[in-house]
Amino acid sequence: MSRMHDPFVRVVKRTHIGRRKAFLYRALALLGALLAGALLVLLLGYNPVQMYGDMVSGAVGKNIIGLTKKGVLAFSTSSQATLKIATLLLITALGLTMAFKMRFWNIGGEGQLLVGAISCSVIAVYFGDTWPQWLLLPVMFVASCIGGGLYGLLPAIFKARWGTNETLFTLMLNYIAIHFITYLQYQPAWQIAGTSFPKIRQFSDATRLPTVLGVHVGWIVALLLAVLVYLYFTKTKQGYEVAVVGESTNTARYAGMNVPRIILRTMFISGAICGFAGFLQVAGADGSLTTDTGGGAGFTAITVAWLSGMNPILMIFYSLFIAVLERGSNRVQTTMGIPKSAADMLIGIILFFMLGVEFFINYRLVFRPRRSKGEATAV
Repeated sequence: MSRMHDPFVRVVKRTHIGRRKAFLYRALALLGALLAGALLVLLLGYNPVQMYGDMVSGAVGKNIIGLTKKGVLAFSTSSQATLKIATLLLITALGLTMAFKMRFWNIGGEGQLLVGAISCSVIAVYFGDTWPQWLLLPVMFVASCIGGGLYGLLPAIFKARWGTNETLFTLMLNYIAIHFITYLQYQPAWQIAGTSFPKIRQFSDATRLPTVLGVHVGWIVALLLAVLVYLYFTKTKQGYEVAVVGESTNTARYAGMNVPRIILRTMFISGAICGFAGFLQVAGADGSLTTDTGGGAGFTAITVAWLSGMNPILMIFYSLFIAVLERGSNRVQTTMGIPKSAADMLIGIILFFMLGVEFFINYRLVFRPRRSKGEATAV
């Protein structure tokens, strides 16, 4: 066979890469991303040093934590906003990872989040003014998990029974959830009293979650949930079954596992966690329900999950990283007058580098060796 027919470059999966080397690759990717972003900003006529400084200050403030005017210890206003974004991203990413681990490509995190938000909002609208808080919040929580779980179960049933494409199925369900909220905006019971303006009213104070350091308690729950999901994957039989199904459904069946049941169970949990994120957004961050309640977190969380390599602990840091980028980009639009499109492009460049480096961590390029001058054409 002629060596000239060999491909010039082949992609080969790495069997192992040391932690130090992987860390070095990621550090170089981040440095390259910052330099590429700086070049973009420079070409647009802005000061990249000032831009990055404004991004950091816009995300965390002058001090991350300090005393308020009332003498209460709390995160700064900027840090609070960043932490709320990170919490939403982290919980949604944890939910999606449940599905991704078994290679069920759940692109419907946004829809499951919104259905969870809708479910708990039903309780808030009809019982928020009459039930005590100690009863109201737990019922809202349970409703959000059941709502999100059942919405995630729907594509799983079709996948397990008829082998449908879950990617398109879950993607389309996102838009159904969004437009259902639009429908609710026109319902008199959901509108501000005395008006017919299509907007869902603010819910009662009894529906609001308590705060810790100025941020709703959900950020602590999110950290605990990351640990629980990690333990679920590494220490439980169910987590092991998810991993086996993800590697090979045929192997799982040969081992005596009920693959359809595993798919249904895992997707219910996946949707329930995303629905719980919707509850935190309604009861913790917004106090109401809108079509922007998800804020695209269901899609951004996919990036968080892939950047972390499906590691729940690493998701904590990547959620914070992306939250800082989002908050910082909003700040530079105000302080420096950078157009939103340019700010979004900057985020895209940074994430492109961070996602791209994962390829070189998991794979390596093997180039065709050069032939010596005396080597025959055919070997």
